[in-house]
Amino acid sequence: MIGRWLGSRTKRMQRTGPLAAVRTPPDAGVLSCRVLDPVNEPVPNAEFTVSDAMGRKVVSGGTDPFGSFVATVPTGEYRLAVSAEGYTPYRASATVMEDTLASLGDVTLQVAQPPELPTPGDWEIEPAHSSIAFTARHIGLARIHGRFNSFAGAVRIADDMEQSAMHVVIDAASIDTNVKMRDDHLRSGDFLDVQRFPTLEFYSDRFTHRGGNRWAVTGALSLHGVTRTVTLDAEYLGLGNGMEGEARAACRATTELHRDDFTVSWQTMLARGIAVVGPSIRIDLDIQIVPKS
Repeated sequence: MIGRWLGSRTKRMQRTGPLAAVRTPPDAGVLSCRVLDPVNEPVPNAEFTVSDAMGRKVVSGGTDPFGSFVATVPTGEYRLAVSAEGYTPYRASATVMEDTLASLGDVTLQVAQPPELPTPGDWEIEPAHSSIAFTARHIGLARIHGRFNSFAGAVRIADDMEQSAMHVVIDAASIDTNVKMRDDHLRSGDFLDVQRFPTLEFYSDRFTHRGGNRWAVTGALSLHGVTRTVTLDAEYLGLGNGMEGEARAACRATTELHRDDFTVSWQTMLARGIAVVGPSIRIDLDIQIVPKS
Protein backbone atom coordinates (compact mmCIF):
# COMPACT_ATOMS: atom_id res chain seq x y z
CA MET A 1 0.00 0.00 0.00
CA ILE A 2 2.82 2.37 0.92
CA GLY A 3 4.66 1.44 -2.26
CA ARG A 4 1.56 2.17 -4.36
CA TRP A 5 1.15 5.57 -2.69
CA LEU A 6 4.82 6.41 -3.26
CA GLY A 7 4.60 5.36 -6.89
CA SER A 8 1.53 7.49 -7.45
CA ARG A 9 3.19 10.44 -5.69
CA THR A 10 6.30 10.01 -7.84
CA LYS A 11 4.19 10.15 -11.03
CA ARG A 12 2.54 13.37 -9.83
CA MET A 13 5.91 14.90 -9.10
CA GLN A 14 7.08 14.02 -12.63
CA ARG A 15 4.22 15.92 -14.27
CA THR A 16 4.99 19.14 -16.05
CA GLY A 17 2.83 21.89 -17.57
CA PRO A 18 -0.61 23.08 -16.42
CA LEU A 19 -1.72 19.59 -15.31
CA ALA A 20 1.14 19.27 -12.84
CA ALA A 21 -1.09 20.80 -10.19
CA VAL A 22 -4.12 18.58 -10.91
CA ARG A 23 -4.60 16.17 -8.01
CA THR A 24 -6.41 12.98 -8.95
CA PRO A 25 -7.95 10.57 -6.44
CA PRO A 26 -6.72 6.96 -6.38
CA ASP A 27 -7.89 4.96 -9.42
CA ALA A 28 -8.67 8.12 -11.39
CA GLY A 29 -7.17 9.97 -14.33
CA VAL A 30 -7.72 13.05 -16.49
CA LEU A 31 -9.50 13.27 -19.86
CA SER A 32 -9.17 16.34 -22.06
CA CYS A 33 -9.47 17.74 -25.56
CA ARG A 34 -9.68 21.04 -27.44
CA VAL A 35 -12.59 21.68 -29.81
CA LEU A 36 -11.90 23.63 -33.01
CA ASP A 37 -13.92 24.74 -36.03
CA PRO A 38 -12.84 24.00 -39.64
CA VAL A 39 -10.55 27.07 -39.72
CA ASN A 40 -8.85 26.05 -36.45
CA GLU A 41 -10.62 28.60 -34.26
CA PRO A 42 -11.74 27.40 -30.80
CA VAL A 43 -15.42 26.60 -30.28
CA PRO A 44 -16.41 27.96 -26.85
CA ASN A 45 -19.45 26.56 -25.05
CA ALA A 46 -19.50 23.37 -27.10
CA GLU A 47 -21.33 20.71 -25.09
CA PHE A 48 -19.49 17.54 -24.14
CA THR A 49 -20.70 14.36 -22.48
CA VAL A 50 -18.49 11.58 -21.15
CA SER A 51 -20.20 8.17 -20.79
CA ASP A 52 -18.87 4.89 -19.48
CA ALA A 53 -18.82 1.60 -21.38
CA MET A 54 -22.42 0.92 -20.28
CA GLY A 55 -23.62 4.21 -21.76
CA ARG A 56 -24.14 5.89 -18.38
CA LYS A 57 -23.28 9.60 -18.24
CA VAL A 58 -20.29 10.25 -16.01
CA VAL A 59 -19.70 13.96 -16.53
CA SER A 60 -20.90 16.70 -18.89
CA GLY A 61 -20.44 20.42 -19.39
CA GLY A 62 -19.24 23.04 -21.85
CA THR A 63 -15.88 23.99 -23.27
CA ASP A 64 -14.10 27.09 -21.96
CA PRO A 65 -13.48 30.27 -24.05
CA PHE A 66 -10.49 28.50 -25.66
CA GLY A 67 -12.55 25.47 -26.69
CA SER A 68 -10.99 23.19 -24.08
CA PHE A 69 -12.29 20.93 -21.37
CA VAL A 70 -10.59 18.86 -18.67
CA ALA A 71 -12.40 16.24 -16.59
CA THR A 72 -11.21 13.93 -13.82
CA VAL A 73 -12.84 10.51 -14.09
CA PRO A 74 -12.30 7.02 -12.64
CA THR A 75 -10.01 4.77 -14.66
CA GLY A 76 -11.77 2.90 -17.44
CA GLU A 77 -13.07 2.99 -20.99
CA TYR A 78 -15.11 6.04 -22.03
CA ARG A 79 -17.09 7.45 -24.90
CA LEU A 80 -16.98 11.17 -25.60
CA ALA A 81 -19.67 13.12 -27.47
CA VAL A 82 -19.12 16.75 -28.47
CA SER A 83 -21.81 18.95 -30.04
CA ALA A 84 -22.22 22.61 -30.93
CA GLU A 85 -24.86 24.59 -32.76
CA GLY A 86 -24.36 24.39 -36.53
CA TYR A 87 -21.82 21.53 -36.41
CA THR A 88 -21.99 17.78 -36.92
CA PRO A 89 -21.63 15.97 -33.55
CA TYR A 90 -18.27 14.35 -32.85
CA ARG A 91 -17.81 11.02 -31.05
CA ALA A 92 -14.67 9.24 -29.87
CA SER A 93 -13.47 6.62 -27.40
CA ALA A 94 -10.72 6.98 -24.81
CA THR A 95 -8.98 4.88 -22.19
CA VAL A 96 -8.20 6.64 -18.90
CA MET A 97 -5.50 5.13 -16.69
CA GLU A 98 -4.60 5.95 -13.10
CA ASP A 99 -3.01 9.35 -12.55
CA THR A 100 -2.37 9.91 -16.26
CA LEU A 101 -3.67 12.35 -18.84
CA ALA A 102 -5.72 10.87 -21.67
CA SER A 103 -5.74 13.69 -24.20
CA LEU A 104 -7.68 13.51 -27.45
CA GLY A 105 -5.79 16.56 -28.67
CA ASP A 106 -7.50 18.88 -31.13
CA VAL A 107 -10.98 17.82 -32.22
CA THR A 108 -12.23 19.54 -35.38
CA LEU A 109 -15.99 19.87 -35.81
CA GLN A 110 -17.42 19.91 -39.32
CA VAL A 111 -20.16 22.35 -40.34
CA ALA A 112 -23.51 20.57 -40.43
CA GLN A 113 -25.83 20.80 -43.39
CA PRO A 114 -29.07 22.53 -42.35
CA PRO A 115 -32.22 20.37 -42.57
CA GLU A 116 -34.33 20.54 -45.72
CA LEU A 117 -36.89 23.35 -45.63
CA PRO A 118 -40.63 22.91 -46.26
CA THR A 119 -41.76 23.27 -49.86
CA PRO A 120 -43.20 26.69 -50.77
CA GLY A 121 -46.94 27.01 -50.32
CA ASP A 122 -49.63 27.26 -47.66
CA TRP A 123 -49.22 25.19 -44.48
CA GLU A 124 -51.25 25.09 -41.28
CA ILE A 125 -50.50 24.26 -37.65
CA GLU A 126 -51.66 20.81 -36.59
CA PRO A 127 -52.94 21.34 -33.01
CA ALA A 128 -52.92 17.61 -32.16
CA HIS A 129 -49.11 17.55 -32.42
CA SER A 130 -48.39 21.11 -31.28
CA SER A 131 -48.37 22.94 -27.96
CA ILE A 132 -48.19 26.52 -26.68
CA ALA A 133 -46.99 26.52 -23.09
CA PHE A 134 -45.84 29.14 -20.58
CA THR A 135 -43.96 29.35 -17.31
CA ALA A 136 -44.36 32.13 -14.75
CA ARG A 137 -43.09 32.62 -11.23
CA HIS A 138 -45.81 32.51 -8.55
CA ILE A 139 -45.50 34.82 -5.51
CA GLY A 140 -41.74 34.96 -6.11
CA LEU A 141 -41.28 31.29 -5.21
CA ALA A 142 -42.68 28.32 -7.14
CA ARG A 143 -43.25 28.32 -10.88
CA ILE A 144 -46.63 28.04 -12.56
CA HIS A 145 -46.69 25.89 -15.69
CA GLY A 146 -49.59 26.28 -18.06
CA ARG A 147 -50.70 26.06 -21.67
CA PHE A 148 -53.34 27.21 -24.11
CA ASN A 149 -55.47 24.32 -25.32
CA SER A 150 -57.14 25.97 -28.30
CA PHE A 151 -55.25 27.71 -31.13
CA ALA A 152 -54.92 27.75 -34.90
CA GLY A 153 -52.35 29.08 -37.31
CA ALA A 154 -51.29 29.31 -40.93
CA VAL A 155 -47.82 29.62 -42.45
CA ARG A 156 -47.12 30.73 -46.01
CA ILE A 157 -43.71 29.35 -47.03
CA ALA A 158 -42.08 31.53 -49.70
CA ASP A 159 -39.52 30.49 -52.31
CA ASP A 160 -37.09 32.52 -50.24
CA MET A 161 -37.74 31.23 -46.71
CA GLU A 162 -36.90 34.62 -45.21
CA GLN A 163 -39.91 36.11 -47.07
CA SER A 164 -42.36 33.70 -45.41
CA ALA A 165 -45.23 34.76 -43.16
CA MET A 166 -47.31 33.27 -40.37
CA HIS A 167 -50.49 34.10 -38.44
CA VAL A 168 -51.47 32.42 -35.16
CA VAL A 169 -54.68 32.95 -33.18
CA ILE A 170 -54.98 31.69 -29.58
CA ASP A 171 -58.23 31.34 -27.62
CA ALA A 172 -57.49 33.24 -24.40
CA ALA A 173 -60.21 31.36 -22.48
CA SER A 174 -58.42 28.05 -23.17
CA ILE A 175 -55.69 28.90 -20.66
CA ASP A 176 -55.04 25.86 -18.47
CA THR A 177 -52.79 25.55 -15.40
CA ASN A 178 -54.57 22.42 -14.12
CA VAL A 179 -56.17 24.36 -11.24
CA LYS A 180 -59.76 25.47 -11.99
CA MET A 181 -59.91 28.27 -9.40
CA ARG A 182 -56.65 29.75 -10.68
CA ASP A 183 -57.70 29.37 -14.31
CA ASP A 184 -60.99 31.18 -13.63
CA HIS A 185 -59.01 33.98 -12.03
CA LEU A 186 -56.61 34.16 -14.97
CA ARG A 187 -59.59 34.58 -17.32
CA SER A 188 -61.02 37.40 -15.19
CA GLY A 189 -60.56 41.16 -15.50
CA ASP A 190 -57.59 40.94 -13.09
CA PHE A 191 -55.57 39.08 -15.72
CA LEU A 192 -56.38 38.25 -19.35
CA ASP A 193 -59.91 39.72 -19.24
CA VAL A 194 -61.14 37.25 -21.87
CA GLN A 195 -64.57 38.90 -22.11
CA ARG A 196 -62.97 42.02 -23.58
CA PHE A 197 -59.98 40.38 -25.26
CA PRO A 198 -61.03 36.87 -26.36
CA THR A 199 -57.92 36.10 -28.45
CA LEU A 200 -54.17 36.52 -28.56
CA GLU A 201 -52.79 36.97 -32.08
CA PHE A 202 -49.30 36.81 -33.55
CA TYR A 203 -48.44 37.87 -37.10
CA SER A 204 -44.97 37.76 -38.62
CA ASP A 205 -43.45 38.30 -42.05
CA ARG A 206 -39.84 38.49 -40.85
CA PHE A 207 -37.99 35.16 -40.84
CA THR A 208 -34.24 35.62 -40.28
CA HIS A 209 -31.79 32.75 -40.65
CA ARG A 210 -29.26 32.77 -37.79
CA GLY A 211 -27.20 29.87 -39.12
CA GLY A 212 -27.59 26.12 -38.97
CA ASN A 213 -31.12 25.29 -37.87
CA ARG A 214 -31.62 28.52 -35.87
CA TRP A 215 -34.11 31.16 -37.01
CA ALA A 216 -35.52 34.38 -35.59
CA VAL A 217 -39.21 34.98 -36.27
CA THR A 218 -40.13 38.60 -35.52
CA GLY A 219 -43.69 39.84 -35.53
CA ALA A 220 -46.52 41.65 -33.78
CA LEU A 221 -48.18 40.06 -30.74
CA SER A 222 -51.60 41.41 -29.73
CA LEU A 223 -52.47 40.58 -26.12
CA HIS A 224 -54.84 42.29 -23.70
CA GLY A 225 -55.61 45.02 -26.27
CA VAL A 226 -51.94 45.95 -26.75
CA THR A 227 -49.68 45.10 -29.69
CA ARG A 228 -45.92 44.76 -29.25
CA THR A 229 -43.03 43.47 -31.36
CA VAL A 230 -41.88 40.03 -30.24
CA THR A 231 -39.06 37.82 -31.56
CA LEU A 232 -39.24 34.04 -31.34
CA ASP A 233 -35.93 32.18 -31.01
CA ALA A 234 -36.75 29.20 -33.21
CA GLU A 235 -35.05 25.86 -33.85
CA TYR A 236 -36.12 24.20 -37.07
CA LEU A 237 -36.24 20.41 -36.62
CA GLY A 238 -36.75 19.40 -40.24
CA LEU A 239 -39.24 17.44 -42.34
CA GLY A 240 -40.94 14.14 -41.59
CA ASN A 241 -43.96 12.04 -42.45
CA GLY A 242 -47.07 11.31 -40.41
CA MET A 243 -48.64 7.90 -39.84
CA GLU A 244 -50.55 8.19 -43.12
CA GLY A 245 -47.49 9.39 -45.02
CA GLU A 246 -48.44 13.07 -45.10
CA ALA A 247 -45.57 15.59 -45.10
CA ARG A 248 -45.01 17.67 -41.99
CA ALA A 249 -42.40 20.05 -40.64
CA ALA A 250 -41.53 20.73 -37.00
CA CYS A 251 -39.88 23.44 -34.95
CA ARG A 252 -39.40 24.59 -31.37
CA ALA A 253 -39.41 28.23 -30.32
CA THR A 254 -39.11 30.30 -27.16
CA THR A 255 -39.55 33.92 -26.18
CA GLU A 256 -39.96 35.97 -23.03
CA LEU A 257 -42.83 38.39 -22.48
CA HIS A 258 -42.86 41.24 -19.98
CA ARG A 259 -46.38 41.55 -18.64
CA ASP A 260 -46.15 45.31 -18.10
CA ASP A 261 -45.56 45.71 -21.86
CA PHE A 262 -49.12 44.48 -22.37
CA THR A 263 -50.63 46.48 -19.46
CA VAL A 264 -51.27 43.24 -17.59
CA SER A 265 -50.22 44.80 -14.28
CA TRP A 266 -53.00 43.43 -12.09
CA GLN A 267 -53.07 46.53 -9.94
CA THR A 268 -55.72 45.13 -7.59
CA MET A 269 -53.17 42.59 -6.43
CA LEU A 270 -50.17 44.90 -6.45
CA ALA A 271 -52.07 47.48 -4.40
CA ARG A 272 -52.24 44.93 -1.61
CA GLY A 273 -48.52 44.30 -1.87
CA ILE A 274 -48.91 40.86 -3.44
CA ALA A 275 -46.62 40.15 -6.41
CA VAL A 276 -48.74 37.29 -7.72
CA VAL A 277 -46.74 36.73 -10.92
CA GLY A 278 -43.19 37.78 -11.75
CA PRO A 279 -42.45 40.48 -14.30
CA SER A 280 -41.61 38.09 -17.13
CA ILE A 281 -43.27 35.01 -18.59
CA ARG A 282 -41.45 32.39 -20.69
CA ILE A 283 -43.29 31.03 -23.72
CA ASP A 284 -42.39 27.62 -25.18
CA LEU A 285 -43.81 26.44 -28.47
CA ASP A 286 -43.60 22.99 -30.05
CA ILE A 287 -45.13 23.27 -33.48
CA GLN A 288 -45.83 20.89 -36.34
CA ILE A 289 -47.23 22.16 -39.63
CA VAL A 290 -48.84 20.23 -42.49
CA PRO A 291 -49.78 21.33 -46.03
CA LYS A 292 -53.07 23.17 -46.00
CA SER A 293 -55.85 20.98 -47.36
